[in-house]
Amino acid sequence: MSSDSVSLRDRWRHIIFGTDTPAGQYFDQLLIAAILASVAAVMLDSVQSIHQQYGTWLYGAEWFFTLLFTFEYMIRLWVSDRPLRYARSFFGVVDLLSIIPTYLSLFLPGANYLLTIRALRVLRVFRVLKLAHLMTEANELGATLVRTRRKIGIFMFSVVIVIIIFGSLMYLVEGPANGFTSIPRSIYWAIVTITTVGYGDISPQTSLGQAVASMAMITGYAIIAVPTGIVTAEMSKASMARRYERECPNCHRHDHDPDARFCKQCGTGLPKPGQEDAG
Repeated sequence: MSSDSVSLRDRWRHIIFGTDTPAGQYFDQLLIAAILASVAAVMLDSVQSIHQQYGTWLYGAEWFFTLLFTFEYMIRLWVSDRPLRYARSFFGVVDLLSIIPTYLSLFLPGANYLLTIRALRVLRVFRVLKLAHLMTEANELGATLVRTRRKIGIFMFSVVIVIIIFGSLMYLVEGPANGFTSIPRSIYWAIVTITTVGYGDISPQTSLGQAVASMAMITGYAIIAVPTGIVTAEMSKASMARRYERECPNCHRHDHDPDARFCKQCGTGLPKPGQEDAG
């Protein structure tokens, strides 16, 4: 590869993946504007009256933006030091998914409306506005959800059992005469009731059925608070761990108790909380 090609690749990498230059910021601003315009075109095309009058123009705009983003995706792969790593990253997957629906619509009509996934690409605005710390906090929230997945999984399994019980009970109490024609349909009612959505398409008519529905509603409010408490407790625990995290100056171990004075591994005296930062 020639030196001119390498320098061109380096310049484009700095523009596309960096925001510390006017050219990089200008590129990201134009990209975000194009993303918003493409999403607006897809949304407008779903309005029947607008589609009938401007459908051809919107269809052309859809292909214009798709080809533009396809070219941009290929450029990102070309300038990236590790193309596979970029392709498997969050933004790499979103970039790919944002162009597939248009090509897919050639075989599956209507698939192009999935292009609204392009709105996720606007998350790059955090880099443009120097709000990268918000992405760090988002990553911490994601890590918290991963750590609590087993507790939440067990909780959700318990919720499913409760929903099945309420649905079966309501089927026995109300029966087909009042719209509860089967246990699956009654389970659908239980899901709608416990999640406090309440469509109203099925409702109990008997006093006993209404009593069961009341218990389901109260259970629903109690259920909402549980996963919130699990995630909040884990986030608080992680926050405290970061606050009191201290590194042993001898063996470099980090996981010490908040009130520990000596390293649990080698016995070396630990710095006081905040002392490392002060140094």
